Amino acid sequence: MNNHSIRTGVAGFRGYSGAELVSILARHPHTTPVLLEHREKDEAPRRIGQSEPHRLPCTADAVRAEGLEAVFLATPPEVSMQLAPAMLQAGAKVIDLSGAFRLGTPENFEHWYKEPHTQPELLSEAAYGLPEFCRDRIKAARLVANPGCYPTAANLALRPLVDAGVIDRDAGIVCDAKSGVSGAGRKASLTTSFCEVTENFSAYSILNHRHVPEILRTSGLEERELSFTAQLLPLDRGILETIYFRAKNTASADDLLAIYQRRYANEPFVRLYTAGHVPDLHAIQRTNFCDIGVRFDAKTGRAVIVAAIDNLVKGAAGQAVQNMNLMFGFAETAGLL
Repeated sequence: MNNHSIRTGVAGFRGYSGAELVSILARHPHTTPVLLEHREKDEAPRRIGQSEPHRLPCTADAVRAEGLEAVFLATPPEVSMQLAPAMLQAGAKVIDLSGAFRLGTPENFEHWYKEPHTQPELLSEAAYGLPEFCRDRIKAARLVANPGCYPTAANLALRPLVDAGVIDRDAGIVCDAKSGVSGAGRKASLTTSFCEVTENFSAYSILNHRHVPEILRTSGLEERELSFTAQLLPLDRGILETIYFRAKNTASADDLLAIYQRRYANEPFVRLYTAGHVPDLHAIQRTNFCDIGVRFDAKTGRAVIVAAIDNLVKGAAGQAVQNMNLMFGFAETAGLL
């Protein structure tokens, strides 16, 4: 296990995920965070914490000169596509928190993001950063595409059951996903303003959410088999997904739970509830855990899985640090427990 220390750059540190990253890295036993300014003109600097990290321009020359070994991009996809090649050229490993490198092909990206991919040569190189299923590739990668928040919870809930063949896929799967407002980012907009969100509850991006292809790609499901709807909760953080399907070759909730127990027995950030019990958001807020609970009705074959994560931690910054730990040989839980 590696115990040396590294300097890590964070671009996009003013956003919610970026600020969460800086906070985690500041308490990490093997990292020193550096703030990377990627805009020529910006709003007044936002104070990150009690001890302000060093700031640098987000350029290859600055990253190389300062000896940064890892760079996190908590930036929009178009910015990540612009910055990633320069950071890699400077010798840093890159963990990108946007959707820029998640979908594998430029055609997939253009279909779901409605714009061309400007760095297609990096798509095949990028490792998808869901450690529970991609750990070996992450360890060897120099570019990791950190998963989206909704797909993280959905795939941790669905993939073991799909692999085990206990879901009646012809009957369809419904993923009812609810998130706190921080998932929309810090940039001001009417739809996420206080007066629009408080005492309200709304669905968005119905039938065309950008996270759907990530769920399909990792779970092995076809688009026709999954109905996914994202909904906005009037709270700051947390994701709770309620997933409905018909189970086959299943006699009880314990049968489904046993599949999870076998798959996640050695996973430090997946917590399973006893059969019949399900998580809520209070259980996971400000943690890197994904909590999973199971309910099952043997008479009808109806199954319900509830999965909960913090969208800013396991859904973004925490998982990004988990990936960094794997890339540099640190303990996977370093800075996260």
